[in-house]
Amino acid sequence: MEKKFKLTASMMCADFGNLEREVRALEAAGVDSFHIDIMDGRYVNNFAMSLYDMAAIANLTKLPLDVHLMIEHPRNNIDLFLKELRPGDIVYIHPEAEYHPSATMQKIIDAGMHPGIAINPGTSVGTIREMLRIVDHVLVMAVNPGNASQMFLPYVGEKLEQLMELRKLMGFNLYWDGACGKERMLEYANRGIDGFVLGTTLLFGHSTPYEEIISSVRELNFDYLDSEKESESCC
Repeated sequence: MEKKFKLTASMMCADFGNLEREVRALEAAGVDSFHIDIMDGRYVNNFAMSLYDMAAIANLTKLPLDVHLMIEHPRNNIDLFLKELRPGDIVYIHPEAEYHPSATMQKIIDAGMHPGIAINPGTSVGTIREMLRIVDHVLVMAVNPGNASQMFLPYVGEKLEQLMELRKLMGFNLYWDGACGKERMLEYANRGIDGFVLGTTLLFGHSTPYEEIISSVRELNFDYLDSEKESESCC
């Protein structure tokens, strides 16, 4: 059984001394989009990519960007980001960071982008349920936001199960961000996760070329999980 899912490269983990080369290599390797983490040092305890980093990558590629705004009150500055993006790009906000997140998402929609919400490990599905009706994408953080190379938090799996049920009613796309290794991808792509953000766990900081890594992910064998489930159901 063929399993289709998107792979997006977490550019905060890239080599910024060779940004254009990184973008070209990742394009050639077959990534589907570029994930841009914007941090303000307030919502999360770190500074990462900037508006200008995002704009530079947008100018280097025609592939979509998915922009993850880890900033307080994103509506105050959302226009600065939207004017540098293209119709069809994804913009994620954290609902806890905004007084009226639905109003911010409407600005994203009006600009021709896809609205998304990012859900921290400590954010319950119940608190964001109503917003699921107006977003196109949900980004589930499997680690606490703000830094790369963090430990996977296993209780996030239960949250993914809840969201996969709600997706049947509301039709959003479901993405996984943080500690994406092949074993977890194998398990959750088989269950229907739409895409994965790839960072240092699998893609960046390794001696293996990007193209070889991406090819190995695309060639993962999901059929054995289906076979196991069929065997279990027959017992």
